[in-house]
Amino acid sequence: MPVRTPGPSRSDLVADAALALLAERGMRGLTHRAVDEAAGLPQGSTSNLARTRQALLELAVRRLADREARVLALHEMPDPGAGPGPLADALALATHRALTGHRALTLARYELALEATRRPELRAFFDATGARFRDQLAALVDGLGSTDPARHTLSLIAWGDGLMFSCVAGSFGAEVPSLEEVRAGLRELLEGMLGG
Repeated sequence: MPVRTPGPSRSDLVADAALALLAERGMRGLTHRAVDEAAGLPQGSTSNLARTRQALLELAVRRLADREARVLALHEMPDPGAGPGPLADALALATHRALTGHRALTLARYELALEATRRPELRAFFDATGARFRDQLAALVDGLGSTDPARHTLSLIAWGDGLMFSCVAGSFGAEVPSLEEVRAGLRELLEGMLGG
């Protein structure tokens, strides 16, 4: 008898459909009914899982954090003892993945981030789910000998977010830098911060 691999849970199916809708239609296109249709579920399924819009947004943010953790490959981040070069390489790979194979996910993140500016309850949830990456990056920067880990972590995240926004939704939307170009930018930034 063949072994059946479990498919995505209903919660993941709904959240993935919500993220796809956010990327495709924006926040206005995210309704319970639209999620049901996009997920191929009977009408009312999304409402049963996430009764309110806030609950649906939180479900999407939670799934976004899980999927981005795989894209960013937190487990691939190097030991700080290896120096800034391996960190620049790992961050470049993660950033380039987001720009190439995961553009829709990155776009959905920006939709949710903007919505969080208008919903304090979503802002707290969004920030808490993003802390996983931020905290790990701060520990790596500290381990590299940063004289100001909090400020340097903010600079790294702002640089990466700025690049991704510019290339996914901004004025460089038609251009995707190569992995080597992303790596060069990160090396310059890290060397400037750490005095390397």
